[in-house]
Amino acid sequence: MTNEELTQLAKLYYVDGLTQEDLAKKFSLSRAKVGRLLKRAQDEGIVEIRVRHHPQATQALEDELTARFGIDRAIISVDHKDQDKQRELLAGLVASYLDRILTDGSIVAVGMGRNVSSISHHAVSSTQRQCSFVCAIGGSYRGGEAMNADHISRRLALRFGGDSETLYAPALVSDPAMCKALLENETVRQSLSKAQRAHIALVGVGDILEDSNMVRMGWFTQAEIAEAKRSGAVGDIMGYDFIDIHGRPATTLMQDRVVGLSLPDLERIPNVIAIASEHTKATAILGALRTGVIDTLATTEAIAQTVLSLEQATRGMDVARA
Repeated sequence: MTNEELTQLAKLYYVDGLTQEDLAKKFSLSRAKVGRLLKRAQDEGIVEIRVRHHPQATQALEDELTARFGIDRAIISVDHKDQDKQRELLAGLVASYLDRILTDGSIVAVGMGRNVSSISHHAVSSTQRQCSFVCAIGGSYRGGEAMNADHISRRLALRFGGDSETLYAPALVSDPAMCKALLENETVRQSLSKAQRAHIALVGVGDILEDSNMVRMGWFTQAEIAEAKRSGAVGDIMGYDFIDIHGRPATTLMQDRVVGLSLPDLERIPNVIAIASEHTKATAILGALRTGVIDTLATTEAIAQTVLSLEQATRGMDVARA
């Protein structure tokens, strides 16, 4: 069955309400074959099924987060025990939010990571726009597509409409001098200049763990991560701006080695959307919220509750150090 025929079959079932028995008769197929074809339609992205939770389920948490941290909005997904499904649930909510706010002429600075990548996989829109999706960080051959903003930008442009712009530079270099030279390169500077003018930024929040993605793909060593933790770092924004629990920059050996937007750059973007679905990132999310650069936080119910508890428990510490 061709993709066109598969799309027609899926439309008759999911939109027009025909039963599998009706489809079996119409296409001269067995019901089992129809079931397999409908499953194929899901696997190939022709059909996407989303279960939307009632907004009242998370509204109180969203209200408390916006009031407590002064952010513009919070997007909270219901909890799921499977981490991959959890990421998909949250990505679907962020994709729907983007579908509502993107307009012709929108510039979106795109970070990297599994959460940001998942948005591009779950975005579905019936409206094509003239947007620009530009890489906010360089690329890496390690870690696969999820760790390359270029791949993510291209998929977002395909789903929502518009074009994508690559940042022709490696994400990570060996020393700050090389990073500085790349940032002064005209090609790199032009792409980053466009990213700096973005209306929206999609960024991930990372945690500081010896078995983190950054370590597994060889960006940083376990020794560097351990040293970062000793310096007070609890996480990062977009892979390299390391922060402590109070949102202050943490001095690490990994600093000034990544080619991409900085925290001051993000601060000038009107809507920075930070996405994190892993329970290990609660402390990092708290630090990220306290930087003041995040406008929209997308996370889960359980993480949101943990972040609020951590904020209350560490509020006195923050004041004492101020």
